[in-house]
Amino acid sequence: MPPSQSQPSAEFAAMNESTYEAPAPLKGAALLLGSLSLALATFMNVLDSSIANVSIPAISGDLGVSPMQGTWVITSFAVANAISVPLTGWLTQRFGAVRLFTTSVLLFTLASWLCGFAHSLEMLIACRVLQGLVAGPMIPLSQTLLLSSFPRARAGTALALWGMTTLVAPVVGPLLGGWITDNVRWPWIFYMNVPIGLFAAFLTWSIYAKRETQIRKLPIDTVGLTLLVLWVGALQLMLDKGKELDWFASGQIQLLALVAGAGLAFFIAWELTDKHPVVDLRLFARRNFTAGVIALSVSYGLFFGNLVLLPLWLQQYMGYSATDAGMALAPVGLLAILLTPVVGRNITRVDPRWMASGAFVVFAIVLLMRAGFTTQTDFGTIMIPTLLQGGALAFFFIPLTTLILGGVAPERMPAAAGLSNFVRITAGAIGTSITTTLWESRAAMHHHHLVERLGLGDPVAGETLAGLAATGLSPEQALAQINRLIDQQAFTRAADDIFLASALIFILLISSVWMVRRTGQAGAAVDAGGAH
Repeated sequence: MPPSQSQPSAEFAAMNESTYEAPAPLKGAALLLGSLSLALATFMNVLDSSIANVSIPAISGDLGVSPMQGTWVITSFAVANAISVPLTGWLTQRFGAVRLFTTSVLLFTLASWLCGFAHSLEMLIACRVLQGLVAGPMIPLSQTLLLSSFPRARAGTALALWGMTTLVAPVVGPLLGGWITDNVRWPWIFYMNVPIGLFAAFLTWSIYAKRETQIRKLPIDTVGLTLLVLWVGALQLMLDKGKELDWFASGQIQLLALVAGAGLAFFIAWELTDKHPVVDLRLFARRNFTAGVIALSVSYGLFFGNLVLLPLWLQQYMGYSATDAGMALAPVGLLAILLTPVVGRNITRVDPRWMASGAFVVFAIVLLMRAGFTTQTDFGTIMIPTLLQGGALAFFFIPLTTLILGGVAPERMPAAAGLSNFVRITAGAIGTSITTTLWESRAAMHHHHLVERLGLGDPVAGETLAGLAATGLSPEQALAQINRLIDQQAFTRAADDIFLASALIFILLISSVWMVRRTGQAGAAVDAGGAH
């Protein structure tokens, strides 16, 4: 924008800033209802990131695609959400926190309704992309509005309420998603958002409409945003479709790789030179930020990839229903709910590097336990590591966010929080794609090795075929049954390989945590990080 045009805007913004007064905290029923509206919207958002995990086999079967293609329902939402997160600050200043939050909730509700109506994978993915795009501002703005509702002295209480909402949703999500899938139909995991979203939007606007934040017209980095969408979208498409198209033997995958690589290079060059970058890459010049983001994003990619893999394995090869798979996943949030307040109270007393390292060790132990799963593993054995994983989660997000944001200047805090969350969410989507691709690849290898042992002269194979024939199965049916048993063993061994490799990577990641220097601004970092 030319100086002659930008100057009046700057003067107007300065005048607005001098006359703007923050609204007084809410009281009584208004405080209760306001907190409820924000909690419902946050709950709906977080719930939608986990509720579909156990429904992937049902969605895939209904839409006529493979379960691996069905995971695009998860990754498309995550990628779109990651892209929209860095825009939250600009959108908030341009339209106001209340207006933006309410609009996001309404659009999220509309996208959820459209997801339920989807009759093809392409339509469902398009609706999930819309859902992810409009969901980006909801999480940080819910906390912004919540903090403005409470007196400053009770900010800790407000943060605790917000944190509990985000921790309860992952517990309820798999259970609710499994029950709906088994007893109703999978579209209702999306339809259920409609009454919740409409009520939350109505309540939020009724209470917060007169508490709008300051509005300023700021320039937007359209080139940077376009390049961001281009390279992230191309990369995710390449990872999702690579296995299906035989990777770089396909011209389409080669083109996507070229677009992703070139887009990333141009994106980095543009963002480092633009005056108003959509993503402030200069933050990576800070040692703490870089090392902390690496630890957070890689570990989250591992965690989320394994979180998607477990219900797929349980339902496809262990005979679990969606409800049972949800029950096996649900305990992940129980210890997190109990221990997160303890972490919050002690984050300024205990070195967060020790907390994060402890979390990585527990994650590794959990994954080593899962690496011993067999086709005979019972429900209780599967649930134990899931329960322990909740304890690791409590010591995972807050300490790492504290390390990442510690020492960052207050004016750069929103940009730092937005960038770290963009990288983390993108890593979760990439981790899901890599995990499911490696699972299929390792399963194919194990299947080949198992079949090699079952030659025509193998006595065990002969006895098994004779036993199946005695039950009335034809030779073709008997061979199909044996192949099913081999598939079960192959995919179980492949899952064990993924769990074992993930455990080793978690141990190696501990070194990245200790590359971060401890700063004296841990408390401030926690509050800022929590907002995102």
